[in-house]
Amino acid sequence: MIVLGSTSEVAQAFVEKALLEGEKFEKIYLFTSNKETTERFARHIDVKFLHQSEVIELDLMKEIDYNRFDNINSNVLFCAVGYLGDGTEEGLYDNKNTERIININYSKLIPLMNYFAHKFESRRSGTIIGLSSVAGDRGRQSNFIYGSAKAAFTAYLSGLRNYLFSKKVHVLTIKPGFMATKMTEGLPLNPKLTATPKQAAASIYKAFKKQKDVAYVLPIWSIIMMIIRNIPEFIFKKLKL
Repeated sequence: MIVLGSTSEVAQAFVEKALLEGEKFEKIYLFTSNKETTERFARHIDVKFLHQSEVIELDLMKEIDYNRFDNINSNVLFCAVGYLGDGTEEGLYDNKNTERIININYSKLIPLMNYFAHKFESRRSGTIIGLSSVAGDRGRQSNFIYGSAKAAFTAYLSGLRNYLFSKKVHVLTIKPGFMATKMTEGLPLNPKLTATPKQAAASIYKAFKKQKDVAYVLPIWSIIMMIIRNIPEFIFKKLKL
């Protein structure tokens, strides 16, 4: 199993859920920009599950040497890479903030995804799971830079799913709503609309086993976003969302 963004609480919860359910992986490859934190998680799954893992340091903002990954083979890729950035007005006009949001959530991530997608295609098997966001369903003033990057990632996963279907590779798009994670710490989240990492992992694992194409972590978000997507533009542009 390949995990991109392995410091994510959701990614770690999914790894634990899969192992608890008896999934067998030759090795779990934990890609991370924070080696120290990820090594603690690697030790945890080694002790708790007696499962071998390898921590691979990777910074998307730096040039990637893909030759390092030639010997990595897996039947599952879980991508939890994400960066919310500064969604305030100051952040909107901060080009460094904008570039980082776009780079991490999309432009620097896609070549890495493609590299592993090609491996899956060559083996004609496997599942690619990508965590996108409900923010990508429609641009809203509160987070439209982040949302635009996630919309692009959602479109990428949709096209990849279409392309790899005949190659026997399944692509699953996950759209979390509010998540109680480090990334959202301090934000005023409605608890009825917010999932814990453990809840998210259970929902994602269920969608994975059912070979779903697109899944919302909490079903209520599919209804919320259907309503938001269908608000006429002449009304929507006046709303504070």
